[in-house]
Amino acid sequence: MKREKVERLSEQGWKVGSAADFLGLSKSEEAYVELKLALANSLRDYRTAHALTQMEAAHLVGSSQSRVAKMESADPTVSLDLIVRSLLTLGATPSFLARAISHSVSVSEAPAPYSTVAKRKAAK
Repeated sequence: MKREKVERLSEQGWKVGSAADFLGLSKSEEAYVELKLALANSLRDYRTAHALTQMEAAHLVGSSQSRVAKMESADPTVSLDLIVRSLLTLGATPSFLARAISHSVSVSEAPAPYSTVAKRKAAK
């Protein structure tokens, strides 16, 4: 938010802060939330970059479409472990995960999914 806007809101009695401030998160809790969001976004970006539907991704990772949707939205019921395992199952490399965590991953840098995906798509 621009400094001028923050000052204007503060003058009117509003408190301005981050979501972590509002929720009272510790630095480690804030880092955990950011990590989960980065991985969830990377899962969605990876899936869409490789033209997979949520249903197709679910089939590959042995889950349901609704669970993939929850993973992609960083639902609280989804563990980091499940998101990471799903990315790896779809073909993401550890270096892709490292870049995703650092928020600097580009979809164009994403490795292609395992050949089973391409074979299944070709069969359609």
